[in-house]
Amino acid sequence: MQQSFIADQEFKGIDYTKDRLPKSDYENCVFENCKFSDGYLDNQNFMECEFIECDLSNANLKNTIFKEVVFIECKLIGLRFEDCSDFLMSFQFKKCNLNLSSFLGMKLNNAQFIECKLVQTDFAQADLTQVLFSNCNMENAVFQHSILEKADLSTSFNLNIDPEQNRLKKAKFSKDNLIGLLKKYDIVIV
Repeated sequence: MQQSFIADQEFKGIDYTKDRLPKSDYENCVFENCKFSDGYLDNQNFMECEFIECDLSNANLKNTIFKEVVFIECKLIGLRFEDCSDFLMSFQFKKCNLNLSSFLGMKLNNAQFIECKLVQTDFAQADLTQVLFSNCNMENAVFQHSILEKADLSTSFNLNIDPEQNRLKKAKFSKDNLIGLLKKYDIVIV
């Protein structure tokens, strides 16, 4: 069965936790103040869409495509982005809560995380080349065997990244962040 195509539509204040979002290819659509928490967004295609003040926490993203999608002030707690289709995937997150979410093993080159909460977010084995983490809380975020080459973490805080377990060539950190790179050595910095 072929999916329908929906373009240039706005969806405002709709609760999709009871009635599922119809399976479709959504292009250049805006979802504002919609609820998808604990719902099913699997096998959906979102291209050049915006999600504004939406709650997608714990939604099923199996085989979902996000191409040039922007999330603004969204609640995205506990999402497993690695379950998405990686075909043409590209994201931008602004002022979102991504606590406890996972990007395990994903290729996120040039993604942007701006003023986001990334507490206990899993970036293990992810390719984060040239990713911008601007003013993000990264408390207990997981970086193991991750590629952070040319990534900009200079304004983010609460970092704990082991330079021996991750690739950091040309990554940007502020002087205040250096303690997060040396934490495993139990060094006292004064």
